[in-house]
Amino acid sequence: MRLQKSENLEIMTMPTAVIQKKVTRKKETAEKKRLIPRDVSWLAFNARVLQEAADKTVPLYERIRFLGIFSNNLDEFFRVRVATLKRMLSFGKSAVKMHLEENPGKIIDSIQTIVMEQQREFDRIWKEIMAEMEAQHIFLRTEKQLNKEQQKFVLNYFNEQVRTNIIPLMIESIQQFPILRDKSIYLAVVLARQDNSIGQKFALIEIPSVLPRFIILPAKPGEHDIILLEDVVRFCLPHVFSYFGFDKFSSHIIKVTRDAELDIDNDIADSIIHQIEKGLKDRRKGKPVRFVYDKDIDPLLLEYLIRRLGLSGKDNLIPGARIHNFKDFMDFPDTIFPPHSHRKSFIHPLFLNASSVMHVVQRQDVMLHFPYHSFDTIIDLLREAAIDPNVSSIKMTAYRLARNSKIVNALINAARNGKNVTVILELRARFDEAANLDWKARLEEEGVKVMLGIPNMKIHAKLCVIKKRIGNKTIQCGFVSTGNLNERTARVYGDHCLLTANRAIMADINKIFAYLENGRHDIKVLEGCKTLPVSPLNMRNTFLRLIDREIKNARNKKKASIIIKMNSLSDAALIGKLYEAAKAGVDIKMVIRGICCAYTENKKWKKDIHAVSIVDEYLEHARVFIFHHGGQEKVFIASCDWMIRNLDHRVEAAVPITDPAIRKELHEIMKIQLSGNVKARVLDNEQKNEYYREGDKKIRSQVEILKYLQEKQYQ
Repeated sequence: MRLQKSENLEIMTMPTAVIQKKVTRKKETAEKKRLIPRDVSWLAFNARVLQEAADKTVPLYERIRFLGIFSNNLDEFFRVRVATLKRMLSFGKSAVKMHLEENPGKIIDSIQTIVMEQQREFDRIWKEIMAEMEAQHIFLRTEKQLNKEQQKFVLNYFNEQVRTNIIPLMIESIQQFPILRDKSIYLAVVLARQDNSIGQKFALIEIPSVLPRFIILPAKPGEHDIILLEDVVRFCLPHVFSYFGFDKFSSHIIKVTRDAELDIDNDIADSIIHQIEKGLKDRRKGKPVRFVYDKDIDPLLLEYLIRRLGLSGKDNLIPGARIHNFKDFMDFPDTIFPPHSHRKSFIHPLFLNASSVMHVVQRQDVMLHFPYHSFDTIIDLLREAAIDPNVSSIKMTAYRLARNSKIVNALINAARNGKNVTVILELRARFDEAANLDWKARLEEEGVKVMLGIPNMKIHAKLCVIKKRIGNKTIQCGFVSTGNLNERTARVYGDHCLLTANRAIMADINKIFAYLENGRHDIKVLEGCKTLPVSPLNMRNTFLRLIDREIKNARNKKKASIIIKMNSLSDAALIGKLYEAAKAGVDIKMVIRGICCAYTENKKWKKDIHAVSIVDEYLEHARVFIFHHGGQEKVFIASCDWMIRNLDHRVEAAVPITDPAIRKELHEIMKIQLSGNVKARVLDNEQKNEYYREGDKKIRSQVEILKYLQEKQYQ
């Protein structure tokens, strides 16, 4: 089914920036007060991750992994969000005007309270998991729990692998205190003599990240013994400091989390590459935003470290248990656990016996649902384009690529085969900046044209266009996706990808690439998009108008409904419009995985908003928007959430779904998710994370979606 050029014109008008200027400061302030603080809502999301770790129906290995995910999430939260709040405090009222947070100091205090509560729950869950591991004969040994054979093994391992990778620092004798690296853990050591003949000293040892965190020890038959790398170092402290004459040691793990935001200024004369390279170097010197330490640490050593690091009570000093950097537990050895059957991806039925991906897509639109459908279809499409003599060019955006990217390999092969290959590479993908710099160099070496995006604007749209020339005719196909073109994350991230040869869609994708490739980045180029809503041009206004249509229908006693799925919801204007819709009686259902700043219940509304968050084996990453629209349904998938950064400071794209079969498929998937009562949590005004338990039959939505798509495969 082809789109008519005028089909979406009624909902795409003036640029978002123009609309925003029309919003008064008084209205903005009122909207802020009607929102749940973004950072408090994010912590509620991370609590849902912690719930998965606590859930005894989840396999033990997965529970450990969820603890690692929780820890990794929290690290990033402090590096970015807490650091931002602290910056706002230092800049004062001028910074507050630019953000939703009117009282960053109060929010930081709330964060501290919530994080401390979550840390206690984390410790409780870990103790419970440790007990269950021991029941399965899996033991995490400390340096004091080793038998003679294991002691010999650990000493040998230390001498052969560890000794040359550590540099002990006698910190009291160093005038300039060393910069403690973010993402690293340190063993803070008190050295003394049993007879007190030598005064105690303090030392620091960075635990080397180049070595495995988990070392499997010799063990009895049927048992599995593991020791952490830091405990290997602990065991060998007498050997490390033997020449100082100390014979009494106490040691505790500490960790500093630093401000990780890259300060990319607006000086276009300075190469963005050089700015990012400088930012990466400066990141290690970022201000500390959190100091985590073993609660049993020597008080004098703790006081000394706080003083030398220039910390204060406001710097999020967080006491914890013995183990830190729990993010490494995402890679806890899984071979020692009973086999856990992971659900496997399968090829979409339309491609199962197809000799050409492009031929299928040229005949009809196809929607892939990851990770249920295999990502290999995308790789096959690019491989086919790379060797097809009729293909003249490939253009693609790239945000986060896999470490050993098959996508990159296909693009390189295309360039080697004489195709014009262009990659719009976003260097500022947070924490992937260094990797993307490496990809840029490699792609350019192979003849791929690499463009670096726009100052002050991240390129977050997931787009591809392939052009074929057959005789005098140009044929185009490509895709619009909700997620990154990354075959590794596609195995665990729930996303949708529309493969299409629709002329109207292809025309708009070409306009977006024209905008990105034009050095002047003239926003007027995007105004030519007649089918795809695009940020920063008109994405917000498109959705505002669609909600307005539902409000009008509800007030006229007509059917009005909205179904929304996204990662995060924090945009004040769109939330305010949803409130207006709920007040008018529009039936609103939402699946929001992460941040949800919207209240969902109000006595003044005709209908409360039904909102849930699903946290399960797969990470729900897709964005879907369905509007009843007076029976002429509007359905979109998109790369963006409803957040200020996505709508105003990124290039994003949504695509309307016009194929009736695909629209029905998305409806069924959303219906399953909204009826899920095993892994769904209710997003109420207090964000208490209570499980949604409606219905007589247990419905675990990710399992049911897999069944639904598998059944379609055989229809």
